Amino acid sequence: MQSDAHTRPRRTDRVAVVVNTASRTGARSLPLLEAALRPTSDEVLIHPAHGGGELAGALERAMGSEPDLLVVGGGDGTIGCAADLVAHTPTVLGVLPLGTANDFARTLDIPDTLTAAVDTLLHGKVVDVDLGRVDGRAYLNVASIGLSVAVAQRLTPGLKRRLGRFAYPVATVAAYRSHRPFDARLELEDGTVLELQDLMQVAVGNGRHYGGGLTVAPQASIDDHLLDVYAVVQGRLRDHVSVARLLRTGHLVDHDRVHHVTARRLRLVTDEPLEVNLDGEVAARTPATFEVDRNALHVVVPAGSRAARMDGRATA
Repeated sequence: MQSDAHTRPRRTDRVAVVVNTASRTGARSLPLLEAALRPTSDEVLIHPAHGGGELAGALERAMGSEPDLLVVGGGDGTIGCAADLVAHTPTVLGVLPLGTANDFARTLDIPDTLTAAVDTLLHGKVVDVDLGRVDGRAYLNVASIGLSVAVAQRLTPGLKRRLGRFAYPVATVAAYRSHRPFDARLELEDGTVLELQDLMQVAVGNGRHYGGGLTVAPQASIDDHLLDVYAVVQGRLRDHVSVARLLRTGHLVDHDRVHHVTARRLRLVTDEPLEVNLDGEVAARTPATFEVDRNALHVVVPAGSRAARMDGRATA
């Protein structure tokens, strides 16, 4: 689906568009998107969804037409819902990053301005990327337990609209004040068992970025068929500050209060059942099994992106 020349948009037989009009810039993106796609396709079907309550129905209707390209506009939660439907189908996913964090788009070098993201749809290339799964449920970026769950519960739509990306640190400070440490056991696919005590958070990363631009680990990739797992041990305030300073680059995994492993599959057991945050949505509980769904998703990315490649469905 990559064009031979930047000035010549590729043609696509059937395009379906789902935009979450409740996202920060969703409603005003529709006219521009429709005008850009109409000349490049024989069929463009628009399915607006106002909020999460209408999203599942809009995506199902869109996929009912068996589109060659499904363009989805919204935040990571919206994109993640679409990814679960598109995985292992011939449909290619096109991303319009219209949310607050847009970490999936950031991982794949998809620009966050509307006109540039539309240009990527017209002139980009197609790559395949991994999905993470928690007990079968898909996620794009990071699944986590502990502090991040409390953060997600405090990240209300109103807070995100008012503060944008600054909503994340505000919610984190509020969640930290009431956090209780927990114990966990990581059972890795090679038989290794890690018993960890007094934890603040465990994160299982599929992609590279999360939390509005934080980095899972320096070498993390959404195309390496591995999960990057880190567990942060509870400590004094100054310990947490030193860890927080390393979140942007991912070098927190080198901190002496952080345990870091990679795996294709693991089981996470906690001393009491805890909720799991999947890309900002609390949608599972421990004990839980995490695994990579390798090369599950085809996505349009900028022609110059090196974040992933098209290398076909990997075999076990």
